[in-house]
Amino acid sequence: MARRPVALVTGASSGIGAALARCFAAGGHDVVLVARREAPLRDLAADLAAAHGVRAWAQPADLARPEAAGELAAAMRAARRPVDVLVNCAGVLDVGPFTGMAASRHRELIDLNVAAPTALLAHFLPPMLRRGRGRILNIASIAAFQPVPTLATYAATKAYLLSLTESLAEELQGAGVTVTALCPGITATPMVDAAGRARPALRRLPGIVVGDADAVAAEGYAACLRGDVICVPGALNRATVVAGRALPKWLVRRVGGAVARRLD
Repeated sequence: MARRPVALVTGASSGIGAALARCFAAGGHDVVLVARREAPLRDLAADLAAAHGVRAWAQPADLARPEAAGELAAAMRAARRPVDVLVNCAGVLDVGPFTGMAASRHRELIDLNVAAPTALLAHFLPPMLRRGRGRILNIASIAAFQPVPTLATYAATKAYLLSLTESLAEELQGAGVTVTALCPGITATPMVDAAGRARPALRRLPGIVVGDADAVAAEGYAACLRGDVICVPGALNRATVVAGRALPKWLVRRVGGAVARRLD
């Protein structure tokens, strides 16, 4: 009996990560669920196994630790669980002036949003290349396409992830492994809810601006399986990205600054 493909999803305890885990399980993948909090991972694993007849494992890990990616890869080897799909969804968001955040907080954003997915790729991509097949889905943001005042470090980390995705997509042409960047806009997730508590104006955004996590995940899942390089879910978000790329850089910066000031 052929084994089911295995999807390893980081940030799977809630939000887009949990929604992506549901997509892959519904599509017939066994799933490895990774996040810091074990209890929600175990609950989700039980739900996915019962609903879709797949195997689902909770694998708690703090990916901000430099050793975490290597430990996770070693655990998969020990379990004889080759990873066919790597979903880099774990991330952290902080809103506010750059100087209003401690240096340690900037480092936390870089550790989880940049260092962790890079390390996971370094560990899980080589086995995919040896097998001649694999899928990688990196969760970036429309913030990756432009400077975003009051989200300066976050936007920079997502720009890194988008650039890494595009570079690898070209580098791996013909290797049987595809790399996709999912770039959602503002999405109703616990992480965005937390940002809204710090910045109440974010909670007053019109509903048309705020995406649904399940809908975002469904688009990202489909794009990943197709091997698309970039997926921007939602017509409004796609229009924003196109406009941002067409307008002069100085104007994009000014518009971003004006929007940030209105949210103060």
